[in-house]
Amino acid sequence: MIYLNYSNLDHETQQRMISISKEDVEHKFGNDLRAYAKENHIDYDILLHTEAMRNLYSYQYVFNI
Repeated sequence: MIYLNYSNLDHETQQRMISISKEDVEHKFGNDLRAYAKENHIDYDILLHTEAMRNLYSYQYVFNI
């Protein structure tokens, strides 16, 4: 569960969330993503960013108002 302050959803907070998600995805699927990117001639960083954005939907959020 991720706790966020509802009044502080600025760009910096959004980038922090994407960074956390990238670390999570890389930890879970890093080797598979590298192999897929190499096999299909895709930039690994773009693939990681795309998967990190998808991963954000799997989190449970709690907003403090």
